[in-house]
Amino acid sequence: MPQLKNYMEEVVFLIIRDIIKNMKVCTCKKCSLDIAAIALNDLPPKYIVSEKGELYSRIDGLKQQFEVDVITAVTKAITIVKNNPRHE
Repeated sequence: MPQLKNYMEEVVFLIIRDIIKNMKVCTCKKCSLDIAAIALNDLPPKYIVSEKGELYSRIDGLKQQFEVDVITAVTKAITIVKNNPRHE
């Protein structure tokens, strides 16, 4: 069944997973979602209509196109969350 998806979300979460382990920042669910929200607010949405299985193959190809912008936004978001965590 076709679904509408902002594939920028998937790319952001893939990039977060790739780079968060190299940065000294809390990796709890709350901080990870805060990082994703901040990064996604700095990036344009990229909506596609796709079958579910097809979605992941398209994301891999499109990830490369936006990777530099996404890495920049995620790194900025990690710095913000690291300096201002919303928990103790």
